[in-house]
Amino acid sequence: MLNRKKQQRQKVVGFTLIELMITVAVVAILAAIAFPSYQDYVRRGQLSEAFTYLADFKVKLEQFYQDNRNYGTNGCGHDGTAQRVNFAAPGVRYFTFACDLGATNQLYTITAAGSAGSATGHIYTLNQNNERSTTTFKGSAVTKTCWLIRGDEC
Repeated sequence: MLNRKKQQRQKVVGFTLIELMITVAVVAILAAIAFPSYQDYVRRGQLSEAFTYLADFKVKLEQFYQDNRNYGTNGCGHDGTAQRVNFAAPGVRYFTFACDLGATNQLYTITAAGSAGSATGHIYTLNQNNERSTTTFKGSAVTKTCWLIRGDEC
């Protein structure tokens, strides 16, 4: 009899089902808020690859122009014998790059098109006058005279 009274007096330790459900709900709400923010953060990090390489290719084309007085004869950065500016740079993971020459070889437009990861659906351009534009952002066509990173304003 004494043993039975001791067992009744001992407090049960643990979580109730309600406490567990409240905890799961709080974690789910936090995840619903945090995950989209994380995805946007990753996307913006991948976009920086385009800006870095566009600026690098612009410098290389300007150096090519200094040597040849044009931006290429058989394509951007091509001097007729060999391709001097490599638009398939090693280490590029999320974008593909292309360059188009103007009619007189005095104009060019470099295009960065998202090809992998969260960068897919983004297209940025840069020309000889350092004019930047965004033609596709998050998969939608836009006509902005800047490189969009977030939102729809420059």
